[in-house]
Amino acid sequence: MSRIGKRPILIPENVNLKIIDHEIFVTGFLGKLSQKISKEFQLNLDHNQLLIIRNQEDKKSKSLHGLYHVLIKNMIIGVSKGFQKKLELVGIGYRAYYNEGILDLNLGFSHNIMMQLPKEINVEIQSEKGRNSIVILKSYDKQLLGIIAAKIRSFRVPEPYKGKGIRYFGEEVRKKAGKSA
Repeated sequence: MSRIGKRPILIPENVNLKIIDHEIFVTGFLGKLSQKISKEFQLNLDHNQLLIIRNQEDKKSKSLHGLYHVLIKNMIIGVSKGFQKKLELVGIGYRAYYNEGILDLNLGFSHNIMMQLPKEINVEIQSEKGRNSIVILKSYDKQLLGIIAAKIRSFRVPEPYKGKGIRYFGEEVRKKAGKSA
């Protein structure tokens, strides 16, 4: 039984929520998001609270109950406050540049990696002399933000001997001892 799914979802005043044919549309000052909900659930909207109710008690419904609760809550937080992820480029000469929707990464390969980013993602790059470059990704869509951050990280995953690569800000990389003679 999902305890998370039973909790009501509070809707802030600056967020507008509509339910049309088991699809939820959430709009806020940062953007618009939508999510389809299975017909196994009822959605009750009372003033500033949304309650998700299961129609069946099978295993699939129980597992989806908490999932839908978290997805809808993330949509509401996203359009009202937004989300951000920080990526740290650790390595000599590793740099990032951003210009008009294209992220240009110099990661020690023979060529730069150019990545077209969706318009929902805002990018900010912090680079100071003597410090690692930090790429800050901001968006109202948490799912898209996580996918893009993971894709960027996959270009150069931190290696275990020197720790070079792209890592999430604050991530600890366990280093191996290496070869000793």
